[in-house]
Amino acid sequence: MRCALILHTQRVDLGPEFCSAEAVSAVARAAERSGFDAVAVTDHPMPQDEWMRSGGHHALDPFVALSFAAAATTRARLLTFIYVLPYRNPFLSAKAAASLDVLSGGRFVFGVAAGYLEPEFQALGVDFAERDDLADEAIRAMKLAWTRTGVEFEGRHFRCHGHTQLPHPVQQPYPPIWVGGNSRRAIRRAVELGDGWMPIFNPATHAGRRRTPAIESPADVRARIEYAHALGSACGRRTPLEVTITARGLAAFGTPAFDRDGFLAEAAELGAAGVTGLAVNLPAASRAEHVERVERFGEDVLPHLP
Repeated sequence: MRCALILHTQRVDLGPEFCSAEAVSAVARAAERSGFDAVAVTDHPMPQDEWMRSGGHHALDPFVALSFAAAATTRARLLTFIYVLPYRNPFLSAKAAASLDVLSGGRFVFGVAAGYLEPEFQALGVDFAERDDLADEAIRAMKLAWTRTGVEFEGRHFRCHGHTQLPHPVQQPYPPIWVGGNSRRAIRRAVELGDGWMPIFNPATHAGRRRTPAIESPADVRARIEYAHALGSACGRRTPLEVTITARGLAAFGTPAFDRDGFLAEAAELGAAGVTGLAVNLPAASRAEHVERVERFGEDVLPHLP
């Protein structure tokens, strides 16, 4: 089972301790050295203050942050977890993705989603009601930009007739597209347009706030993967779907309270259900502590995953 380490680029409250070139580089190197398959960052360009007061977070620009991680590593993949597609014109997103893929030697994985924070959509001038259609449209447009010349595409809010975007990505035909979200629409997007699916464990009490259905157990994950397989059979999908979910049970990692056996048991149950990867968020109050816990996870947990 692959693991992606979530970098703490959202911890702007601690300044250069996590949000600096040195921090991103040091933790990315530690992740690669410790056996993580990838490093991952999140995306919030203009969050609302009210959401921040209720537990939200800021973030560095994902492509800028991952470019520093890329320069500090040679093997680790570079994952957006997640990038909100409707916030930007898809050809700008395609250009950023291709640029990172080229400069990293083909290590980029494009984790994307439709988004859920309506006030952030308003701040960016995007119609929240259109988010799902815009996300689907963006994936189709980006694929054309990455693989064609003389692109012809009519979008909801843009027109492209005889345009070419170079360089194309190193990965052919394009970087893997992993789709976030727990809804049936998100799963359909992953199956029909993507290469992977990225759900999150989401308690029912948070489903309304996050605007995505609850997933509370490995059994819930299994049921949705079975739904994805049924969709794949119906549409003639021929390649397996990567499934990466945010790991839970890590809040106490690095302390005696961490239940390693319970964590590994759930990982095994998820693997049996069809999960192929975990996104790992290790708590830390400083860069040094984060590096130490990354290394400990690499020694104590990674070798025992299914």
